[in-house]
Amino acid sequence: MTRSVMAGLLMIVLMSACKKEKQSAEMEETVTVPEQKAEPVEIREFGYNLNDYIVIRDTIKFGDSFGEILQRNKMEYPEIYHIVEKVKDSFNIASLQAGKPYTLLCSKGDSLQRPRCFIYQPNSIDYVVVDFSDSTQVVKGKKPVKLVQREASGVINSSLYETLADNNMDVNVAYRLSDIYAWTIDFFRIDQGDRFKVVYTEKYIDDTIYAGVDKIHAAYFEHRGKPIYAFRFMTDSTKGIVDYFDEDAKNLRRAFLRAPVQFSRISSRYNLKRRIAYYGNRIRPHKGTDFAAPVGTPILATANGTVIESTRRGGNGNYVKVRHNATYTTQYLHMQKRKVKVGDFVKQGDVIGTVGMTGNTSGPHVCYRFWKNGRQVDPFKQDLPDAEPISDSLKTRYLDFIAPVKTQLDKIEFKTVQKDESLESELITLKEEDGISSN
Repeated sequence: MTRSVMAGLLMIVLMSACKKEKQSAEMEETVTVPEQKAEPVEIREFGYNLNDYIVIRDTIKFGDSFGEILQRNKMEYPEIYHIVEKVKDSFNIASLQAGKPYTLLCSKGDSLQRPRCFIYQPNSIDYVVVDFSDSTQVVKGKKPVKLVQREASGVINSSLYETLADNNMDVNVAYRLSDIYAWTIDFFRIDQGDRFKVVYTEKYIDDTIYAGVDKIHAAYFEHRGKPIYAFRFMTDSTKGIVDYFDEDAKNLRRAFLRAPVQFSRISSRYNLKRRIAYYGNRIRPHKGTDFAAPVGTPILATANGTVIESTRRGGNGNYVKVRHNATYTTQYLHMQKRKVKVGDFVKQGDVIGTVGMTGNTSGPHVCYRFWKNGRQVDPFKQDLPDAEPISDSLKTRYLDFIAPVKTQLDKIEFKTVQKDESLESELITLKEEDGISSN
C-alpha cells in the first residue's frame, strides 16, 4: 500500500473519530441541560391561596357541631371554647345545617395538621370564614357571581310550570311570575293558548356553575286575549322597595297579599259566632283566619310595615305583629320560629317566621289576624286599597326607563314546543297492539 493511500485512510479515520466525539459532546450537553419546572398555579378561594394550606372539604352531618368538627381534626377543647367565646356575637355556630359544605384550612408547617381556619357555606354563594390562625375573627363574604340576561317565551298547553319545563327553563321563573301577577291572573285557571314573554337574569358562579334565577326585569302575559305588561322598578332606594308596574305606571299588586302563606288552605275562617263542642257548644268567637300548612312553611308579611311585637305569649305561642300604617295592623300566631325583631321594617312577601304549633293549637297552621282602625275584622270582607302608585315626580323617569325594555319584550317571538308526532304514532300503535283504545 502506497504512502499516499495510507495517509488518506488515516485522514478518514481521524475525521470519523472527531465527528463521533462531537456528536457525543452534543448528546452530553443536551442531557445536562436542567429541566424547567412549571410554577404552581395559584388557586384562590374565600380570599386565601389554597396552595399554602392542606385543604379538607366535607359536609355537615346530622348531629355535627362546630366543636365536634374541630375536635375530630385534632384541636383541643380549651382552644375550641376560646374560639366559640370570641365569635359568638358575630356568628351563630348553632346555625350549621346538615348537608351544607364546609372547608378546613390546615397549616402545612404543623406536623399535626391542625385547622387554622373554618369556612361554612350556607348556600352556593355566601360563605362565613372563622379564622383563628392569629387573632380569632369572623369574615362574611360572597363568591363572585356573574349575571346573564335571558329572554324566554311560551304558549300554554297545560300549566305554566309544564310549559317552562318543556322549554328547558327553570321552573322558579313560574313562581316569580305567579308572584308578580298574583292580583291580576289566577294561575290555577290559566287557559290553553295563553302566552307569555319574560326578560330575566340568571346567576352563575365561576362563569359556569348555575346558581338560580336572579330577577325578572320585565314580563308580558296574555291571558284570555288581554295583554298585561310588568316592569320591575325601584320606588324607594332608601328602603329598597321594588314593585312591578304596567305600561301605564299602574301597580300590579294590592297593598295586602291574600294570604300569609303560599299554596295553603283556609282551615278556619273569621267567625264571631263560632261554637266549639269541646267547650260545651258555647260560642267562642274566632277573630282570625287560620291557614293550614306544614310545619316550617315560610310565613310572609302581607304588606309593607314595621314590626311592633315579636314574642311568645300564652295561647298565641310565638307571634309577630306588624303595623302597616295608621289604619292597618296584622298579626301572625303559632309560629315555629320568629325571623324578625321589634323595629324591623318588612316588605310585602318578606319571610317573618315559619309555621308551627306553639300556643293553643291542634295542628300546624298560622292564625292571621287583621286590624282596621284598632278593631279586628275579617280581611276577606274589606275593600283593601291598591298598593301605592308611582309618584308624579317618578312617573316620567319610569316611562323613560321602560321604553327600551318594552321594545325588547315586543321583539321576542312566542316559542311553541312541537310534539314528536312519530313518537305519538308509535305509542298509539303499541296501545292498539295491547288492545288498549287510543281514545
